[in-house]
Amino acid sequence: MDIQENIVNKVAQSGLVTFDPASLYPAGERVLYDVKDNLFMGLMLREKDFREFIKQHDWQQYQDKFVAITCSADAIVPTWAYMLLANKLSGIAKKVVFGDLDTLETVLFEEAINKIDIEKFRDQRMVIKGCGDIAVPESAYVSLAFRLTSVVKSILYGEPCSTVPVYKRKELV
Repeated sequence: MDIQENIVNKVAQSGLVTFDPASLYPAGERVLYDVKDNLFMGLMLREKDFREFIKQHDWQQYQDKFVAITCSADAIVPTWAYMLLANKLSGIAKKVVFGDLDTLETVLFEEAINKIDIEKFRDQRMVIKGCGDIAVPESAYVSLAFRLTSVVKSILYGEPCSTVPVYKRKELV
């Protein structure tokens, strides 16, 4: 019995546009600066000591890095202290945010998503890739769905061979 089959790549013929949010990941080292190391007796920040630390600290170690500033201790930290840190890192670090490393990733992805020219996806059927080597925060998927819904025909989540429908424009007849 002679069986001859033509293998058809239905994914390639589907007209789906795949977008990988991991492609938005900005390269660079992420650093967490924890103010708890500057606290007096682990309880509060003393202005005189902190200002001396600000003068003496080697800020160049943060050159071209993404920095998240936080305080993991349950302590009294005035807002001006975070502002002083941001001021010292200005012109040195690539980006400074208040929060933990997850917050930093959220902000970095949000900025990258806001720079996307969504018009290039007008009337496209989109697959937003859902897994990969780079962790993409859920907030990035939310932002992508929010921005793309206004221009695309449909949004699917996952891989082209196995997707979950998220949005489909209802065509007016």
